Amino acid sequence: MKIIEIWFDKDYIYGKDEEGLTYRQSLLWYPRLKNADEEHRLQYTFGFRGIHWRHLDEDISFESFLYEDAEPTPMQRFFLSHREINVSEFAKSIGFNPSLLKKYINGIMKPTKEYEQLILSHVHRLGMDLSNASFQS
Repeated sequence: MKIIEIWFDKDYIYGKDEEGLTYRQSLLWYPRLKNADEEHRLQYTFGFRGIHWRHLDEDISFESFLYEDAEPTPMQRFFLSHREINVSEFAKSIGFNPSLLKKYINGIMKPTKEYEQLILSHVHRLGMDLSNASFQS
């Protein structure tokens, strides 16, 4: 499959292949593209295997438009939308291997329901800590 045309909206990159089929991927997977202005998004080249944005140092393979996880899971969406959270430190605080949590977030591996619940519980605890924060002496 080869993408021959692309376009964007606020949340997605779309691609049309040689047969006229349209695909989409969440821009959460590509923060440099998500945060780029229209001018920089349009400065791309098609290669043999994908699309390249030289000025953004970003590449998207044609194959990735076929991935089942073109749309992040709710857990992935949370961490991809809140990049201010240090994933390594978050993982350590719940006794997780940081590289394992990164694999879950990046879709390389899928967590069990138990691990997903453990992660969500810690997100809720962190949210409570943040909402109870006070800077008064």
